[in-house]
Amino acid sequence: MFAGDIHGRYTEPRGARLRPQPHVPPRFVTLKRLAMAAASAFLSINLWTGAPLFALWVGSHSSNDAVLSMWAVFVVVLVLAVLVLVMAMALAWLDNTYDELIGRPHPERRLPWLRSMRAEDEGHVSARVGVTLLERIVIASVYVAVISLLIWFFFYAGSPVPNTF
Repeated sequence: MFAGDIHGRYTEPRGARLRPQPHVPPRFVTLKRLAMAAASAFLSINLWTGAPLFALWVGSHSSNDAVLSMWAVFVVVLVLAVLVLVMAMALAWLDNTYDELIGRPHPERRLPWLRSMRAEDEGHVSARVGVTLLERIVIASVYVAVISLLIWFFFYAGSPVPNTF
C-alpha cells in the first residue's frame, strides 16, 4: 500500500525512515580490513618515497642533455603532481570503503559557509568519533617522513654554505 496526503501525492509511510537498518558485516571482513591496511601503508609510504623517486627517474630520461633543462624540471613536477593526486585519491577511496566495511557513519558534508551560524549543535558533528586503523597508518607515515627529514637535515646533510674561514 502506498501512503498519500489529502491531495493524492505519494508520501513515505510513517516510521519508514525511523527504522534503523541493521549492519550486516560482509564476508571475510578481517581479510578485507588487512588488505586495506596493507594497501594504505603501501600508498602512504610511496607518497613520500616512491612518487618523488619515480618522478625524478622519468625526468632524467626525458632529457638527453647532460645538464639540467627546464623541460626535465617540468616533467618531474608534472609527473609528481599526477602521482600524488592519484595516490591521495586512492587513499581517500580506501578510507571511505573501510568506513563502509566497519559500519562507520558518514557525516553530512557541508561547506563551511553553508553551515548554521546558530550556537546549537548540529548533531552530525559527533557522528564520527575516533581514528580508524587506516588513518593511524597514514598519520604514522607522515610522522616517520618528517622525523626522517629532520634527522637527515640536521645530522647528515652538511652545510650548503662553503667553508671560507
